[in-house]
Amino acid sequence: MHTTINTVDTPTHQSSSQAPASGRFRKSMGLTALVLFGLAYMVPLAVFTTYGLVTQMTKGHLPTAYLLTLAAMLLTAYSYGRMVQAHPYSGSVYTYTRKAFGSYFGFMAGWTLLLDYIFLPLLSYLLIGIYMSEYFPTIHAWVWVLGSIALVTFLNLIGIESVTRVNWILVVVQLVFIVVFVALSISNLSAQAEPVSLFKPFHHEGFSVPLIMTGAAVLCLSFLGFDAVSTLAEETTNPKSRIPLAIMVVSLVGGLLFLLVSYFAQMVFPEWSTFADPDSASVDVMRRVGGELLVTAFTATYVAGCFASAMVSQASVSRVLFAMGRDGALPRVFGRLVTRKRVPATAIVLVSVLSLIALFITLDTVANMISFGALFAFSAVNLAVVKHYLVDQKLSGVRNYLLFGGIPGLGFLSTIWLWTSLSSMSFMIGLGWMAAGLACLLVTTRAFRVKLPELQMAD
Repeated sequence: MHTTINTVDTPTHQSSSQAPASGRFRKSMGLTALVLFGLAYMVPLAVFTTYGLVTQMTKGHLPTAYLLTLAAMLLTAYSYGRMVQAHPYSGSVYTYTRKAFGSYFGFMAGWTLLLDYIFLPLLSYLLIGIYMSEYFPTIHAWVWVLGSIALVTFLNLIGIESVTRVNWILVVVQLVFIVVFVALSISNLSAQAEPVSLFKPFHHEGFSVPLIMTGAAVLCLSFLGFDAVSTLAEETTNPKSRIPLAIMVVSLVGGLLFLLVSYFAQMVFPEWSTFADPDSASVDVMRRVGGELLVTAFTATYVAGCFASAMVSQASVSRVLFAMGRDGALPRVFGRLVTRKRVPATAIVLVSVLSLIALFITLDTVANMISFGALFAFSAVNLAVVKHYLVDQKLSGVRNYLLFGGIPGLGFLSTIWLWTSLSSMSFMIGLGWMAAGLACLLVTTRAFRVKLPELQMAD
């Protein structure tokens, strides 16, 4: 791959040897590794991250909310695949929107994307601390948080291959647990004397479209993983075909797992208003289905899943920081690959430092921050497809209008609808983050008098 950089002072292209942004990633990711990466990022048991919160928010209609979210995510996953085919480079939303709409909008989209990418590993560390301190009350949560951050950082610094190997084990363990949970749930339901309505988890008393939409918007954080796959484009062999396929597989498999688990959880524990604590409502469900033994197995499996998510989410956000540093939108030090494994070490360490916020932030706050950034980024990618293929490439004809206008258009409308359904706290935090990004952009460009460097890449 040849890399050149344009700046306001240098209109001609520089060679890759002259460019301050240096190095290439190793092409080590195949289709199976990509799917595992995405599933580990999503965490198959992520349905229990906000289970109590969203179940109460939707008045017991969690599976219905997941159906709406899955539909919107599949449309958006399609758009990600199309943009990977157009620009198979690291950076995800940042790269796609910059290419489609220019450097300023690209910076703001990338900055907003960082809101969910940076705080997703933080969410994993927070959950590890919560569950482990509950199971081992004599050990403070901060011990588990700091230990997890240190181990995850070490694994990312020694290379993406180490993360992939650990993902194999942790994803399989979660899938086995889901099989056991579903089997025990069916056994529990079949033992009940009264007949069970199979449709009840989707529609019963208290059904409210606005409430379900609000819940569906929060559930978007469960799907963060298919988009993270796109950040590995420069580490994948044949990325134009493998990345889009991996994105769709991860979205569909992850969504169906969430739907399956939430359905049976709702069936065996329909009394959504009786949770002792919404943050730990999953423990109530496990105790009813399989007693204390299942609670223990769930805690171990869920914490392992959170650890896997922390590993891949830190790897993913470090690639976005790398792309922005390589472009000059962030300090150049982030855009360099170091060590024999060719990893963005500076970006990895920065994410680790920011993850220390997990020591004093609440679960509800983190969930709202992640959902705001994710839905803004998803909307931007859907629009980028329309701009790139129909406006820039000037494709025409019914088929192209459907593939590059109709499907991304529906994806944009669905993600915007979910975005506007978020709570006022989400917008307060999210808009504050965007304001900080705009301030950085104004300083970097001297109030738009200086252009951001433009990275041009070609195979």
